[in-house]
Amino acid sequence: MHATIWHNPNCGTSRKTLAILETTPGIQLTVIEYLRHPYKKEKLVQLFAGAGLTAREALRTRGSKAEELGLIEGASDDAILKAMVADPMLVERPFVETEKGVRLCRPQEKVSEIL
Repeated sequence: MHATIWHNPNCGTSRKTLAILETTPGIQLTVIEYLRHPYKKEKLVQLFAGAGLTAREALRTRGSKAEELGLIEGASDDAILKAMVADPMLVERPFVETEKGVRLCRPQEKVSEIL
């Protein structure tokens, strides 16, 4: 099975999720450090739809500029998506995609739902 993780090495939950993927037998893993290789809008839309989330639900509010940018209340999903593309720190993490689906792996154990 192939799995892709959108990873931030500075995030403990992302590191723990990556460790689960690395130690799961039969996983062919792709790691995308999204701060180095930012998201495209189309990919965010696909990930959020696959995970059953809106852009607002996938917005990282802690440790980001979300409030400063006026994204917490009243911003449209399109405005949030545009901000996420411009600043990938605004995307909650980590997202993992396999052929069984997409999950925002918070907590990291959620990854088991798609393995």
